Formats: sequence, C-alpha cells, structure tokens
Amino acid sequence: MSVAKVIELTTSSSTGIEDAVKSGLAKCAESVKDIQGAWINEIKVVTDASGNIQEWRVNLKVTFVVK
Repeated sequence: MSVAKVIELTTSSSTGIEDAVKSGLAKCAESVKDIQGAWINEIKVVTDASGNIQEWRVNLKVTFVVK
C-alpha cells in the first residue's frame, strides 16, 4: 500500500499556460520526489489597461508518493 499527498502551488509565465505548468513542476521537483501527477485547479491572467495578457497564472495541485 502507498500513501499519496497533494500540495497546492501557484506558478506563472509570460509565455502561456503550458510554460507555467512546466516551470512550476520543475521547481517543485527540486524538493519533492516521486511526483505522480498534477491537475490545473485554476487559471488566471494579468492584463494591461487595454486587455492584453501580460502574465498567465496557474494554480496546480501536485500529487506525490509519501515514503
């Protein structure tokens, strides 16, 4: 039997959602081992006064196995 834990992260990128997810998981993997998966909980954007997207923000839930 294994036990999994879920943590919540917020990450951002000026490029897009996929880049935000990749960079967030890479940073998480620096200190968390045995990551099993993640799901996007929420997506937000930061815009300028004209409505142009300046930054993508993603709220992730990351699952990993507890040793």
